[in-house]
Amino acid sequence: MKMLNKEAIRRLQPRTKAIRMPPASARIRNCKGFPQRSRRVKICYSNSCSTPRHFSPASASARIEDVNNQKIQVAVVGVGSFGRNHARVYKELAGQGVELAAIVDTDLSRAQTVAAEFGGQAFASLGGMLAAFPAMKAISVAVPTVAHLASAREAMERGVDVLIEKPLALSLAEADALIALAKQHGRVAQVGHLERFNPAVRATWALLSRPMFFEVHRLSVFTPRSLDVDVVLDLMIHDLDIVLKMANSPVRELRAVGLPVLTGKVDIASVRIEFESGCIANFTASRISTERVRKLRFFQPAQYVSLDYSRRDVFSLTVKPTANGVPQVVPYKPQVSDEEPLHAELSSFLQAVRRRATPEVTLEDGRAALALAIDIQRQMAEHNKRAHLDEVAQAMHRAIAGTADGFTD
Repeated sequence: MKMLNKEAIRRLQPRTKAIRMPPASARIRNCKGFPQRSRRVKICYSNSCSTPRHFSPASASARIEDVNNQKIQVAVVGVGSFGRNHARVYKELAGQGVELAAIVDTDLSRAQTVAAEFGGQAFASLGGMLAAFPAMKAISVAVPTVAHLASAREAMERGVDVLIEKPLALSLAEADALIALAKQHGRVAQVGHLERFNPAVRATWALLSRPMFFEVHRLSVFTPRSLDVDVVLDLMIHDLDIVLKMANSPVRELRAVGLPVLTGKVDIASVRIEFESGCIANFTASRISTERVRKLRFFQPAQYVSLDYSRRDVFSLTVKPTANGVPQVVPYKPQVSDEEPLHAELSSFLQAVRRRATPEVTLEDGRAALALAIDIQRQMAEHNKRAHLDEVAQAMHRAIAGTADGFTD
């Protein structure tokens, strides 16, 4: 066989053309190729507006990998309803090299109860736990939102990675402080936007083309939980995060109305958002409903998609042309995994911890959803002032208090 010299081998190799990127000025906020509008100032809440989408539909737990073959020590800080579930799932991940080493709660008896059920040592303070476990690698921060910054700061300054429950913080200043801390100390920091890991949401990314209209409902029966924030930061923020990713466009305009009914904060809210792309999104959130609803629907050219968060179900109708000129409506249900969203979320977080990688839901993502939520709160406050709804709410609360007083001894 005739031997080929290096020059002959080089000629046989396939040639590729260099890809020339457009200038940065042409890429900034040029979402999906839609033309920019100059009549109003647009607000890009997400840093994904000028970057391509990247979503992984695969099961997070199927991808988790301990590259150093070492067991990771984890802890849960704050074991109310959310934190307790974090402890449960960490225990379930024991077979994947995860050790639930500690449970922290200012209510020590509650910490002891959860530790007895799922394992780990109970502590009344984060500082005490970190002193006892110098090898602690990662924690879930599930304390009330007002304490997110203090808890996450203490952990990151001690070299511990954090998953912070949503909302990321109470203010953008606090969110920015968390982002700066994570960068300063080189920590993996993820936000607990759980619906990103809902298998129905993961199955929907592949169907996205050019969504132009969203209708979103998130309704809950009243429970004395998460009353430190209003319904926008408690419930609606899940859908704000999802729609910001799906619309992939800066916000052009928003209108919002909300009313406190059973608490001192807004319990029911309605929001309408117009994006620079022309897409419209309507949101309804309530924590005083008689039923539990978690649904997102959107329309895009020739297609309707319905997503049920609770049932973890996706359904689409696509209009396709036919030879006889009569359009055909084709139903489709994509395959959806049965993995629990929290299981997928914590597995994804721990994978990022092990690989020192960027988490699927970054602090910047959490800040984007928070920024939009804060603008919604501002719009609601302005509407309430114009409509004198604050006076109505105060009168209603006085009436409720008076009724309650009538039943006391």
